[in-house]
Amino acid sequence: MEAIIISTIGSYLIGSINPAYLLGLLKGEDIRKSGSHNAGASNALIHYGKKAGAICAILDILKAYLVVRLAGILFPDVPLSKVCAGSACILGHIFPVFMKFSGGKGLACTGGTVLAYSARLFCLFLAISLILVLVTDYICFVPTSVALYAPVVYGLLTGDRIGWVIFTITGLIMIYKHRNNFIRIMNGTEAHFSFIWRRDEEIERVQRKEGI
Repeated sequence: MEAIIISTIGSYLIGSINPAYLLGLLKGEDIRKSGSHNAGASNALIHYGKKAGAICAILDILKAYLVVRLAGILFPDVPLSKVCAGSACILGHIFPVFMKFSGGKGLACTGGTVLAYSARLFCLFLAISLILVLVTDYICFVPTSVALYAPVVYGLLTGDRIGWVIFTITGLIMIYKHRNNFIRIMNGTEAHFSFIWRRDEEIERVQRKEGI
């Protein structure tokens, strides 16, 4: 029990350290008041550009990867500590204590958690995600789909029912956090993934849909 408590609390606090939010502070603003109004790598990409988005994504992946690996090293006889570390880091990113519980949406941290378990699975999930985002032209389908199938894959590979339940609950929270993205898709105001190379066109399209 001590291993699980330490892994959970420590990983939650590390997950609460948000690169996108810190980048915004360096620029004298709160990133949550701009773009898609969340503190995550995708909004950093939208608001600050591709380089900033990539850096934030890598840092978010690394923080989840490191806490899961560290839990495995410190508590090798308690496999559940890794599950709790990964989930707590994801939830810390979504509900950071340092930011009044208003953070990002957990995709990159989920990727880091998967990477800590298996580099092959990470590459497979990445390939599936790239195909999905290119087909749909919406980034929000990636985290919501990963939130659904990652716990299933974990459960099938490990047979760990408790871990499966923890990851499933975390995944459902991630899906709930994306509810506004799907509302904007229905309204036609969600930015397409092609925003990366068609920035001006996408801004004009979204503003037109919003009546601005």
